[in-house]
Amino acid sequence: MIVITLTKVPKSLKGDLTKWYQEIQTGVYVGNVSARVRDALWDRIMENIGRGEATMVYNAQNELGYQFRTTRKDRQVVDFDGIPLMMSLKEATGGVKHGFSNAAKFHRAKMMTRQSIKNSSPATKKFKVVSLDLETTGLDPAKDVILSIGAVKWDQDGKIVQFDQLIQGAQKIPEKITELTDITVEMLDKQGVSLAVGLQALQEFIADAPVVGYNLHFDESFLLAAFRKIGQSSLTNRLIDLMPLVKKANKFLDNYRLETVLADYEIENLHPHNALSDAQATFELASKLKEKGLF
Repeated sequence: MIVITLTKVPKSLKGDLTKWYQEIQTGVYVGNVSARVRDALWDRIMENIGRGEATMVYNAQNELGYQFRTTRKDRQVVDFDGIPLMMSLKEATGGVKHGFSNAAKFHRAKMMTRQSIKNSSPATKKFKVVSLDLETTGLDPAKDVILSIGAVKWDQDGKIVQFDQLIQGAQKIPEKITELTDITVEMLDKQGVSLAVGLQALQEFIADAPVVGYNLHFDESFLLAAFRKIGQSSLTNRLIDLMPLVKKANKFLDNYRLETVLADYEIENLHPHNALSDAQATFELASKLKEKGLF
């Protein structure tokens, strides 16, 4: 008999466990599988637990007749003359090993990569890409228009440089879009530039660097329509969409909205739905994916 308890884990992980165990109460799973399958499923839990916690109890040949593993940081599994005991720690610590599986080492290594972009190596900092994000009046590039463009890159001295430009042309902005972006027609008229000027400046900022974005197809479709509108060819740079890379690397997220992904990679976005802020967060995400060798 095997019992697993889960708290605050991704829903997708729970769904994966139900293939092998029966959920008899919220977060409590019971099953009877081989030791090989048990260990493989624990490895899967360790790899995809996120910020949650898990404890597993299973049959073992010792005086108690059972053994357990846990990821709880306020508990530690100790061996007392062959008897497994759960020791309560006075202070929670991140140094507690996650069970006895080698997957714990992989999980800890994965978490160590989730550091601020400021702590990344100089070589990583200088990788030549430009992150891009647009704010628009809607989702249809055939009838909606670009409101603002944000872009971020490293310069030759290893310093972050930013591109932040409001674009004139919107006659009316839906109320919901203004609520999300804080952009008004009055702001565009006073602080914005024409679409042609904005796109030319963006091309100069990007130069020949690859362009990265999250769900980049959306931005690409609006840029293509915008360049057509001013009678110019669109960007010919290499385009790298980070969403498929994240889906491949993180198969058990609840969803793949940008805010969910940023939280999983411990990236703070102070102003969501602001083109520059989103571009900055996307740049940090690209840096972390680059560190992991995903592109």
